[in-house]
Amino acid sequence: MTDLQRTATSGFENAFGSEPHGLWTAPGRVNIIGEHTDYNDGFVFPMAIDRRTVAAVRRRDDDRIRVSSSFSPEIVEVSVRALDPDALHGWSAYPLGVAWALGQFGAPLQEVPGVDIYIHSDVPVGAGLSSSAAIEASVAVALNEIWHLDHDRRTLAKICQLAENRAVGAPTGIMDQSASLLGRRDCGVFLDCRSLETDVIPLGFEEHDLELLVIDTRVEHAHVSGGYAARRASCEAGAAALGADSLRDVTVGDLERARELLDDETFRRVRHVVTENQRVLDTVRTLREHGPTSIGELLVASHASMRDDFEISVPELDLAVETSMAAGAIGSRMTGGGFGGAAIALVPVALASAVAEAVTAAFAQASFTAPTIFPVRPAAGATRESWPSPPLPANCHFRLVPAARTSVE
Repeated sequence: MTDLQRTATSGFENAFGSEPHGLWTAPGRVNIIGEHTDYNDGFVFPMAIDRRTVAAVRRRDDDRIRVSSSFSPEIVEVSVRALDPDALHGWSAYPLGVAWALGQFGAPLQEVPGVDIYIHSDVPVGAGLSSSAAIEASVAVALNEIWHLDHDRRTLAKICQLAENRAVGAPTGIMDQSASLLGRRDCGVFLDCRSLETDVIPLGFEEHDLELLVIDTRVEHAHVSGGYAARRASCEAGAAALGADSLRDVTVGDLERARELLDDETFRRVRHVVTENQRVLDTVRTLREHGPTSIGELLVASHASMRDDFEISVPELDLAVETSMAAGAIGSRMTGGGFGGAAIALVPVALASAVAEAVTAAFAQASFTAPTIFPVRPAAGATRESWPSPPLPANCHFRLVPAARTSVE
């Protein structure tokens, strides 16, 4: 048992006065490339990372669901039967929203037993590493198993997305949840956000002695904020003006026509998404044909597009990218939703310390808050870590009822 799992277990015992039936974990994610393309039915290429969230869970004998965490001492309690996404608030909306969303996909919430859930994580919050999806995915795989629902990983990703859209109120796509649920060691997850088809692409970082540095600027962001929603609205407006169902159907060759039809701001939002989709495809092709040392220019171009066309970068992110490239990084870009969070830098292992020192010094010279810099490795997706005693008899299964129609189906 890892230190993270031990802390989750003791936290559960302190909160609820008993041992959990089991521990389920899910990773955060770094998006290698493909930003703000997911909700435009486009392509993304994230990887799961070796920073994880633990959901310690115990089955109850009544209909109550209680949640607590290491980052909030309160215990939030509600009846499983009474779950309402509009009544969920704060951090508890993530795990409770997943339970509600499982009901929308057929879980018989009038029959399933209640649970106690304790959340502990070492995925940094506000750094663009999708700590929210790690919570959702860990709870989803736990309840999927405890309630014997037998959903596959792609369906669980839809469920987690619905929870974040409706219960949390963040209009995100399905990338983060897919990466957390489908990741594999030393691989990226190439995801077609329209068809939800995935392809696991070997990255070869270990073979080429490369390391991915996360540069957490410690500028916190919030996806529920107006900036995120405004850019999604611009993308939808641009697609409609071009007669497309989504920007997935707009190609680089269509951009000249788009420039004539759209106002300058909407055009630049559209141009980012269209060119970013192409950069994802080019990155996957380049990895397959030439390996990871050849993708640097694509990462840098992605950052420039987010800075200039989508306008979601901040000075700290720009400085992190510029400094890491000057110090020897192969490629660097901001990652995540923007307006703060983290940048990533693909660097030779031998230069990792020098790059980190250069960025730290540049932040100090600019009078920015000191960044937190750490390496991450491509890791496996959500899984059960331990189950000392089965929460339910092996032959106890619930009947899935027809799933409700949702916006992510």
